[in-house]
Amino acid sequence: MCKILSLSLSPEVAAFDESINNRIRKELNSNDIEPSHWKILKKSIDARKKEVKIQLRIEVHEKKIKEEYKIEKHYKDVSNSEEVIIIGSGPAGLFAALTLLERGKKPIIFERGKDVRSRRRDIAAINKKHIVNPDSNYCFGEGGAGTYSDGKLYTRSKKRGSIIDILETFVFHGAKKDILVDSQPHIGTNKLPKIISNIRETILSNGGKIHFDTKVIDFIIEDNCIKGVILQNKDKVLANNTILATGHSARDIFKLLNKKSIEIKYKPFAMGIRIEHPQYLIDQIQYSCYERGPYLPPASYKLVTQINKRGVYSFCMCPGGFIVPAATNSGEIVVNGMSPSKRNSIFSNSGIVVEVKEEDLIRFKKYGELKGLYYQMELEKSMCKITSELQVAPAQRMVDFVNKKTSNNLNKTSYQPGILSQPMHEILPKSIYNSLSESFKVFGKKMKGYLSNEANIIGLESRTSSPLSIPRNKENLQHIRIKNLYPCGEGAGYAGGIVSAAIDGKKVAEKIWNFHKLI
Repeated sequence: MCKILSLSLSPEVAAFDESINNRIRKELNSNDIEPSHWKILKKSIDARKKEVKIQLRIEVHEKKIKEEYKIEKHYKDVSNSEEVIIIGSGPAGLFAALTLLERGKKPIIFERGKDVRSRRRDIAAINKKHIVNPDSNYCFGEGGAGTYSDGKLYTRSKKRGSIIDILETFVFHGAKKDILVDSQPHIGTNKLPKIISNIRETILSNGGKIHFDTKVIDFIIEDNCIKGVILQNKDKVLANNTILATGHSARDIFKLLNKKSIEIKYKPFAMGIRIEHPQYLIDQIQYSCYERGPYLPPASYKLVTQINKRGVYSFCMCPGGFIVPAATNSGEIVVNGMSPSKRNSIFSNSGIVVEVKEEDLIRFKKYGELKGLYYQMELEKSMCKITSELQVAPAQRMVDFVNKKTSNNLNKTSYQPGILSQPMHEILPKSIYNSLSESFKVFGKKMKGYLSNEANIIGLESRTSSPLSIPRNKENLQHIRIKNLYPCGEGAGYAGGIVSAAIDGKKVAEKIWNFHKLI
């Protein structure tokens, strides 16, 4: 016998195997069921009604289930195999490398930043000393932007590939198996570095290569075909195939492509602010209770609306999290969010961003397909000038923001470099301010208590996605003109987060193997 049960349980019951087991016995009218007879397939929270429920999908057997299957991954020794260049060691680059190992090709990764351990010192320098290393920060370095920004492992896209394969790969490299059943799997920024270093060890132990502190500054192109790359030290590295997986903040690469007349295309994106509430306030709103208690996780939310024909939505919501400085150069203010695995901060934060329209970019038309990039850069620099060229971020209480009133003082914040009261309603472009202001009124009606002066508005949330795409052939995933160049992941415009980037990296690597095996 194998039965699938869908149970709706109180958080107190769902917290313990024994109490779940008692409920299963009741449902099946059998006292023979033991905790070893069942496993959870899916777990989610239903907070739509006043009484919060945990939804469980459970597979139940008559007898003890065989020892839970062990996830196995088989990587080949590629020490003497054909090399494939990978530029960038974010999720797209790393999962491309792992897939190449599975298929018997040798990945050679060039990463401008440092390994995860060394990265920590540069991140500490941003937070404490306001010093930004342009090649090693929250965006650049081993693991990419996701490593020290959160570790959310869910994606809106269900059509890009096998999500379960990505999750199992993370588990194989040290993540908890909970991510396989949680509806919104999350590893946490404190856990991800170890997992990323385990992935590195897999690549190296099977004959792949990873070069840190190694910046690609040019491409070797002959007859519309990429032959290799040129490094910052002027070394030339040749290979038949190159995967471009640099992430959404590799502006030097975008400019290089443009300079070399390699086709790129402006892509719509969004910008706005980070909003930070006390976590208890979000809990009260979402769970309809005074305190959430020990059996519920910090509450999250997802908000979206249309204002003035512009989409406004929450982005990278971080319950029990922190706001972090995500600039990639001095003279910029960029903020992002993260959560540790326990999500035990007293703060809740989320990006609230506004769709950028073509009409916003009229002044930047001279930059062609890079117009969105230069608009992004201008706003980031303007934020920094306002706060004396440091990483101190401009901020305003939420209700004051809506009422166009400069805040006399600010709420406590998780943002370590510090915040400074500024008239954000004047600093932000009118198109962004007006949309944000009206959306907050809408969100305040959807979530009563959300529009509150207990919340801070902190700017600028600008790196939601790449402001351009690198067009590729739908069939072979190569650049539309440059043969054997594979634009990949978030920086190329084909992903939006850890999982979708990993899926795209895997897909590109598979395409390289399949395409070239036929030649």
